[in-house]
Amino acid sequence: MRTTITIDDDVAVELARIRSQGGASFKKVVNDTLRAGLAQAAASRPPRRQYRTRPVSLGRCKLDSVDEIARVVAISEGEGYL
Repeated sequence: MRTTITIDDDVAVELARIRSQGGASFKKVVNDTLRAGLAQAAASRPPRRQYRTRPVSLGRCKLDSVDEIARVVAISEGEGYL
């Protein structure tokens, strides 16, 4: 993938230093450094706690059938239709 990024001066200097030591291309140095940083960030992230929703009983259904729309609306609006 091709993309354009702006690299801060201090980061560019460090990448150039790494490149001159290893003789690798700039592209390889940037990709290797990004991979190492991403792996370190993923490893240092705390594990996610599992979230559980506790079930709650809502009681019995107040309707025998939802086909009676007027009754469903009246109950949902709290008119005490029953």
